[in-house]
Parts: sequence; C-alpha cells; structure tokens
Amino acid sequence: MTTFTIAPESIGKLRVSEIPYALHSAPESEAMEQASIFEGPTWVYVGIDLEISTPGTFKTTWIGSTPVIVLRDEHGDIRVLVNRCAHKGSILCFSQEGQTKSLSCPYHNWVYDLRGNLKRVAFAKGVNGKGGVPEDFDYAKNGLRSLKVATFSGLIFASFSDNPPDIQTYLGSRVQHHIARTIGRPMKIIGTYRQRMRNNWKLYMENTRDSYHASLLHVFFTTFRLNRLDMAGGMAISENQWNSISYTESVEQFNDEAYSGNRSLQSDIRLADPTLVRQFKEFDDPIVSSITSVFPNLIMQQIGNSLAVRQLIPRGVDECELVWVLLGAQDDTPEQSMARIKQANLVGPAGLVSLEDGIIGNFIQRGIRHPGEHKAVIRMGGDDVASLDSRVTETAVRGFWKAYKDCMGAAA
Repeated sequence: MTTFTIAPESIGKLRVSEIPYALHSAPESEAMEQASIFEGPTWVYVGIDLEISTPGTFKTTWIGSTPVIVLRDEHGDIRVLVNRCAHKGSILCFSQEGQTKSLSCPYHNWVYDLRGNLKRVAFAKGVNGKGGVPEDFDYAKNGLRSLKVATFSGLIFASFSDNPPDIQTYLGSRVQHHIARTIGRPMKIIGTYRQRMRNNWKLYMENTRDSYHASLLHVFFTTFRLNRLDMAGGMAISENQWNSISYTESVEQFNDEAYSGNRSLQSDIRLADPTLVRQFKEFDDPIVSSITSVFPNLIMQQIGNSLAVRQLIPRGVDECELVWVLLGAQDDTPEQSMARIKQANLVGPAGLVSLEDGIIGNFIQRGIRHPGEHKAVIRMGGDDVASLDSRVTETAVRGFWKAYKDCMGAAA
C-alpha cells in the first residue's frame, strides 16, 4: 500500500479535473475523511423512515467508521444515536434491525432510553454500602451522543455538526424536486440487498455520477435500448455543486450508427422475455432513467420503474459496503408491482446492469495500488462543474471532488 503523498493542507487546492490516485489507496486518508467529511459539516444518509415505521423500531448502520443506531423513540420522533456505551465504549446494539424499549450495554449493563438518556447504572449504590458511583455522578452528562437529524421525502440524514445547513439548502432546489418527484409519496419496501465491494468508497460515488460510462460498460443498457448516449438527457448540478442528477429521456428512434463498431452494442440479440424490461408510465415528464447522487453517500435510482435508494458505507481504505432498499408505491396495482420486481433484476449485486459497477471499482483499485504521483484525468465535458444538457461529461464527478476538497480543505 502506498504512503499518503499529499499534504492535508494541499487538498483544498486540488484541481477537480486531476485527482491523485493516492487519495483512493492511502491509509491516512480514512482518518482524515472521517473527521472532515463524515463528522464534518455534512448531512450523511442513514436510512429511510419506512425501515423504522413504529416507536421502538431501530436499525444499526454506520456514518463513515462510526457505528450508529437509527430509531423511533416512544414519541415517534426519529433519533440517531452513536452506538457506543458512554461507560467503556462497547457497541450496544448488534442486530441490523429490530424493536426494543431500551438500549442496554452487554458489558456492565448500563441502560439507556430511546432518546439516549442514561437511566440505570448497575450497582450504582454499590453493595453493602461500599462502591458504586460517586455522589457527583451526573446521569445527564453520561448519555449516548445524539446527532442532528433531518428528513426529506422519507430519507433520514444525520450530522455530527452542531450547526449543519438546513437540508433543503444542502440538497439544492433541483435535487429536492427530483427526490420528491420520485419517492415523495406513500411508498413501500419491496426488497433489500447488501453488497461488499473491494474498492475505496470514493470510486463507487464517482461511478454513480459518471454518465459517460453507462452505455459503454453496461452492454445490457445499450443492446436493449434502455440507456444510450444518443437519447436525450443531461446532468443537473445543485447550487452548491455537491450533488447531481443524471437523467435520460425517452426517444422514439435510436441511432445505431452512433455505436457503430462499439462492443457495447450487440444489435442481433433479443430478449426471450421482453416483459423483463417492459415499463409503465409513472411520471409526468419524459425521464425514463435517472441517478441522483448526494454527497457523501446517498444514491437514488430510477431505472425504468425500478426505484431504490442506496447507502454507501466505507469499510476501510480499499473496501466499502452498499445497502440497497428497493421501493414501490403503496397504490401500485399487482401488475405494476410485478413490473418493478422484474425490472429489479437489472440492479443489485448480480444485476444485469449493476453487476459491472460492482467490479469496475476493484479493477481501478488493483490498477492504482502503487500510484506514485499519477492522477486521474476527469475532463470529459470540460474542467468546470455545471449543469449540461449532455451526458457525455464528467461534470458531476468533478462536483464530487469539489465537495470533497471543500470539506477536507476547510479542516486543514
């Protein structure tokens, strides 16, 4: 593994179109990112409210490398608590999901309520008048750390910052509108996946913003005319340049000549069961596919009628985990539900499209193991970060690095 070759104070000066490979492979970058991004002035996506629908329901997850519990307290309010006992630091909750009336540490049985308040210390009065906590022990100062929480269209965000921006400003108006348009109605969970990938987390977040690769890497997309660069579409960038929407619009006729000689077009192949990708009209606009990426770790997809939110969790410098939650509308007809289930075969760890995204990051990770001073060239569509009515661009990837250096550079 290479050593970190870029001084922290220089990260704020990075050019967003030239990114050192060392940022994906240096061990030192993990601690810096935890402090400056995941515990910095950001909103980190931690789940969707459908996962914790009633008081006492919870899920466990991570904000960077910090374990957290996302739950509904007894009043129905959403809480995000650091999953760490205030006594010795032990993990409190090990289950991925469940229901409980309190949180209890397995080590010394300190008990907390669903708001993180310390309610009971085992043998607090000692035994036979000896031992126990001192008279000045303050229960109120020994609770769990409770994070700031914001929700938008059912999505739950948490922040370590004492003064994070309001969530609407953080997302930006265009991203707000698109999230609300896609999942801002009564929804239901129709499936979940968890996927481990052997690459740095930033490589996957780059991938979700890289519209340039969609019809080159994904042969299925191009061959069966689901997403091609000869279709109308573009890239919308949020006001702060941190977030993006890549979108594709329907088209009446495809231009196969645009892909002449390209290996990603297998024009003589047909589906034995065309209902696998048969779509129904769902929105009052021509968008048939979109990927929304919110810094640092949220992805929302619309691939035909396959709707999902994805949460990315770093697992060290060269590994990450992706948590998928597939969604349907509560008022879907049986036929519409079946269409969503069939189209879900496109995504997930073994998806007909997403399969390639799950491995391409590892190809890069292997290629940059000893990067030296070499850099990635991210110049498709120019060098700036701006919305564009084309998807032959890396403007949103540059937007990711704009957010990265804004956070990392500010802390240097």
